[in-house]
Amino acid sequence: MKKSALLLGALFLSISLFFSPAYAVVAPISNVAGNVAVPDSGTLKSALAEFKSLSRKEKKERMRDVKKALKEYKAEKRSGNGSNANIVEIIFAILIPPLGVFLHEGEINSKFWIDLLLTLLFFLPGMIYALVVVLGAD
Repeated sequence: MKKSALLLGALFLSISLFFSPAYAVVAPISNVAGNVAVPDSGTLKSALAEFKSLSRKEKKERMRDVKKALKEYKAEKRSGNGSNANIVEIIFAILIPPLGVFLHEGEINSKFWIDLLLTLLFFLPGMIYALVVVLGAD
């Protein structure tokens, strides 16, 4: 009984963390080196104004370049030496599996939903799937 109550409490905690509006404030954008890079509002507004002033063709080209750069970054991240998982992701994958998957993936995607379902049905398969996702053995 205590174990199921503890599991239910951990599940509600992980869900509240996912859908909390405070998460947007706590999780700033990180660059490749891991340093926090939050642009000031003036820079952001000027960049947005510059983008809006571009022609349709130039906007498409820039969006294509951004998608290409994002694709290269993801491929580089996946092909890195060894595991890209840090210790926090592994701990959360063991204790609160959906949170570990979310932290690793950086978004709520199909892997998150699969892990949430497995965790709700049975905790152990959810934990195993989370470790598989976090440790990169797709």
